[in-house]
Amino acid sequence: MDLFTNKTITFIGPGSMAEAMIAGLLRKELAPAGNLIASGPRTERVEQLQAKYGLTPMTDNTAAVDKADVVVLAVKPQQLGKVMQGIKGHVDKDALIVSIIAGATIKSISSGLGCEAVLRAMPNTPARIGEGITVWTAAETVSDEQHEMGRSLLTALGDEVFVEEEDFLDKATALSGTGPAYVYLFMEAMVDAGVHLGFSRRIAEQLVVQTVRGSVDYYEKNEDERHLSRLRNQVTSPGGTSAEAIYFLEKAGFRTAISRAIWAAYERSVQLGSGSDRKNLK
Repeated sequence: MDLFTNKTITFIGPGSMAEAMIAGLLRKELAPAGNLIASGPRTERVEQLQAKYGLTPMTDNTAAVDKADVVVLAVKPQQLGKVMQGIKGHVDKDALIVSIIAGATIKSISSGLGCEAVLRAMPNTPARIGEGITVWTAAETVSDEQHEMGRSLLTALGDEVFVEEEDFLDKATALSGTGPAYVYLFMEAMVDAGVHLGFSRRIAEQLVVQTVRGSVDYYEKNEDERHLSRLRNQVTSPGGTSAEAIYFLEKAGFRTAISRAIWAAYERSVQLGSGSDRKNLK
């Protein structure tokens, strides 16, 4: 807790990801509840967080950021401009700004707030249970202490990966940030196939969920053969059922579809970051 003992951390946008970070900070005893502030337009929401975590609730963003050492921006991308306009000039110029907003660049946040110490991060939804992966980077003006503060904040969400180049944040948005959607779609397709085979949906879901969970656990614990293609080959006997299934997946362009989907998500993230809302629908 040493890093945050005398630091005030303000969360602008008290949504599920901000709550995940708050819960993680308290669970890991990284910061005391008395140092945390949650600010948003809905009184009932911030009071709910107060009752649950003992933090300070506010509905005035300008008052919430006053004297804050760390300001976490967790609003929706379309709300960011208005929020920054409202708090610009009220944030301490030496405060660390942590943004978990998709597409918002360090440059746009720095100019929008008049602050130089900006850290940009891309978590994913498993962060809500402390099992996420967050890719992040920081402006060169972020001090060593602020760098460690940022890292500690993000560990509250799960694992973290620091990258030197900001462009990797848009790439991470497409790969790990959006990644859970691909996984759930794949699982949903497997469940539907199970129902088509004759299983009840409840049993099909049980089979698919445990198969995915067990496969990931097996990968994690199989240190000697932690290579995806090798693990796949272990269950792919020549002329067997797995070989037949994989043949049809490859014939249908399974790998290409995944790759093109991730690339499309990356391009969309870049568009959002540039302020463009144009979509290329094909």
